[in-house]
Amino acid sequence: MNPVKKIVLVIDMQNDFISGALGTKEAAAITPRVAERIQKEKEAGALLIFTRDTHYENYMDTLEGKLLPVPHCIKGSEGWALDSAIAPLAEGEIIIDKPTFGATVLPELVKPYVDKDTEFLFMGLCTDICVASNALLLRAYFPGNKICIAPDCCAGVTQESHDAALLTMKMCQIEQA
Repeated sequence: MNPVKKIVLVIDMQNDFISGALGTKEAAAITPRVAERIQKEKEAGALLIFTRDTHYENYMDTLEGKLLPVPHCIKGSEGWALDSAIAPLAEGEIIIDKPTFGATVLPELVKPYVDKDTEFLFMGLCTDICVASNALLLRAYFPGNKICIAPDCCAGVTQESHDAALLTMKMCQIEQA
């Protein structure tokens, strides 16, 4: 495979995080901006990768289920699906179903597309959990590459945790774009 200039990662833009079990008004508010930014990046030739938080009927028996006892993103459910504004933009693109915050398959999946000039851009939900986890995962794996986050295309569990995650990522040399 050939290296690409930019890899855009759209994290967990799923119904349960926007309007469902764990939805917030902040997540709903960013959705149109995320859709616009995805379209812009697609037109510019970026490689797009989407993630979906993916749980199963036994969610409440998992560690996450015990610590966050709100069933969400159960595979095949309406809550698991990508938001209707995002789903058409994901057609034909890479989609990763991840069982936890960080997609551990992500570094090896993107490695064939990465050279020293490849940049990463993150957007999605939630800034303070899955976006930060995946951005930090790639920061550790690709220490010499530029990694950015689009703060206006992300929302956290709360505004305070969103801001704290942005600061943490900044301290780890993840820039805002």
